[in-house]
Amino acid sequence: MSELRQLTSARGIAAWFVVLYHIRQSIPGLPDSARAILGKGYLAVDFFFLLSGFVIWLTWHDRLRQGDRATIGWFLHKRIARIWPLHLAMLAVAVALAATLALTGRPDPAYPIVQLPLHLLLIQNWGFTDHLAWNDPAWSISCEFAAYLAFPLLVMVVDWRALRTRTLVLAAAAVLATLYALMAGEPSLGADIPRFGLIRCLAEFTTGTIVAALYQRQSGRIALPLAILLSAAWALGASEILVVPAALAATLLALARAPRILQGRVIHWLGDISYATYLSHFLLWKIVKLAVVTDATHVDATTIVAYLAIVVMASAVLYHGFERPAQRLINGVRRARPPAPSSTP
Repeated sequence: MSELRQLTSARGIAAWFVVLYHIRQSIPGLPDSARAILGKGYLAVDFFFLLSGFVIWLTWHDRLRQGDRATIGWFLHKRIARIWPLHLAMLAVAVALAATLALTGRPDPAYPIVQLPLHLLLIQNWGFTDHLAWNDPAWSISCEFAAYLAFPLLVMVVDWRALRTRTLVLAAAAVLATLYALMAGEPSLGADIPRFGLIRCLAEFTTGTIVAALYQRQSGRIALPLAILLSAAWALGASEILVVPAALAATLLALARAPRILQGRVIHWLGDISYATYLSHFLLWKIVKLAVVTDATHVDATTIVAYLAIVVMASAVLYHGFERPAQRLINGVRRARPPAPSSTP
């Protein structure tokens, strides 16, 4: 599939929403209303899950539909090449940070050695732990990895293209209703990530594949009004778990059908480097706080601005200097492979 530039840009916006979510309590002079909005930054991860299912279904469903082992192997090979090298690099930074703290008499319980093998294998959020550790945002990459493993089976079991539009909408509603039922009683989608993060990802990733099928048949004229309606219901007190994933799915479809928005070069570039932004920002914030901040609740504006600039620069260096070269290197080691899709999501 050809790139939908507006979705790449939207991914960049979502990544920065997560960055601001993690530093919101330390931004000086931030109004309470803005702090409350940034406090919902964890919902950007739900958008990531939907977007991932959307793009991967459009790119791979035709190739994987026949269940050819070589094609499935190549799909998984490319997904691992996409997510694992940068995760490993950030995990190495976390190990170095943990070692430095331990050697200077400041051991940090956020870096449990016993869990390190789980993080190396990207299975840390598959129900093996009860808290986030090492590089906290990587929990979602662990869940994405599980979704990638399940995706070929999903494609072989059901072909969304063969179903009527109404059936697709009902299927998406059923998937999200199941998520709501499983998380019943929880206060938000971000609750108890070690317990619910995996099912949250699988449900929203699957919904993203259904949204892709709707997009492919040019459905979705009411997507934007539906997104607005669901968002209004949430603002008026409806359950976040019930309405927000559906609102985000409708927003995704509306964005996909709006090729003229979010086309600026800078915002698109931020989308290109967004994976590096997402995986690096948490550790960078911890390093900045350890280096120059004595009270994380009272950080001066200069430090905040410097940190944000560091995140941008680090993301660019990691993307251009490590992430993409590592991806090309790993993809190049496979000798016999089926023709690659026209673009890599």
